[in-house]
Amino acid sequence: MAGDTVGNADQADRQEAAPHDRRDRQPVRADQPEPRPGKPANQQDRSDHDDDRNGEQKPKRRWPLIILAIVVVAVVILAVVYWLMTRNEETTDDAYTEGNATAFAPKVAGYVTQLNVDDNMFVHKGDLLLRIDPRDYIATRDQARAALGLARAQLSSAQVDLEVARVRAPANQAQAQAQLQQAKANQVQAERDYKRQHSVDPRATTQTSIDQANAQMLSANAAVSNADAQVKIASLVQQTIQAVEDTVKQRDAQVRQAEANLEQAEVNLSYTNLTAPTDGTITRRNVDLGTFLQPGQQVFYIVQPEVWVTANFKETQLADIHPGEPVSISVDAYPSLNLRGHVDSIQQGSGARFSAFPAENATGNFVKIVRRVPVKIIIDHGLAPRQTLPLGLSVEPTVTVTPQ
Repeated sequence: MAGDTVGNADQADRQEAAPHDRRDRQPVRADQPEPRPGKPANQQDRSDHDDDRNGEQKPKRRWPLIILAIVVVAVVILAVVYWLMTRNEETTDDAYTEGNATAFAPKVAGYVTQLNVDDNMFVHKGDLLLRIDPRDYIATRDQARAALGLARAQLSSAQVDLEVARVRAPANQAQAQAQLQQAKANQVQAERDYKRQHSVDPRATTQTSIDQANAQMLSANAAVSNADAQVKIASLVQQTIQAVEDTVKQRDAQVRQAEANLEQAEVNLSYTNLTAPTDGTITRRNVDLGTFLQPGQQVFYIVQPEVWVTANFKETQLADIHPGEPVSISVDAYPSLNLRGHVDSIQQGSGARFSAFPAENATGNFVKIVRRVPVKIIIDHGLAPRQTLPLGLSVEPTVTVTPQ
């Protein structure tokens, strides 16, 4: 038993010494450097182990630089590709949709008795939109009709007077001349009787006969003077006819004036029915049933379906933009829309030039500001047949230019 105990103790001592023996008996590699003088072997091993570990990590530290170089090259390539793809394009975010918005207003005053429109309602040309109380305008039209009838009757009477004057005036002239001849004949007879009564012996006549001869002589002279005056009056045949003709013209003018008044009354009556002048959508309605409207009072807008884009490009972008060039349009409100169009025209003046208070560059210190010029773009494709866009939406057009 004692022998077994001693044997076990020796075996345990050998097991404890085995790890140290194995670590001490590790084979030396051919490429392992010799131990440095002045350092213990274990420290020399740890130093060599650290050198080996550092040598293994040096290649790993080069990878970030390689990745960074690849990223830089990729960015440069993408930038060059992007420049090549967009070098012939001009774009701006200062653009919006535009169209025709017709301000609708009545031309006559009155209360609204019928309203057939509502907000954002689509109407067609000729549709009755609203009606104003027509009773006052019906009465005015009837008065105009009565005045026209009276004027026409007066014109007809004047025309009859003209026909009579054209016959009566020459007849009056002839009659006056005949009366003058008769008066002159009576004057001659009266002169003879007067001479006879004064040439005989007073004892052969009476005073009564002498007085009668004197009276007949005076009466004959007066009759001749009167007949001569009548001849002068009757001789104004053309003037008499011209006066009647002028009366006819006056009556005719009154008829035309009455006709114009009637036409105006009928037009005013027609203005009580307000119809749509064009197809479009009712916008900004501010009228209700029973509202009293004044002439020119805006009641709503009619926005027509036709829409285009007004793009305010910088003046430095206009060199290669010309009418007819293709345009791609993106709408902020509808990202799924892919609109296509073309440049229609370029405004002959910047927006600042036509503002309410244009800049006065000749006064004060001048600071150059890049101006923007409106460019009209027509939408050709991308909208459905009955689809439209609200006015004033922000868009981003991209013009494919052809360098000159």
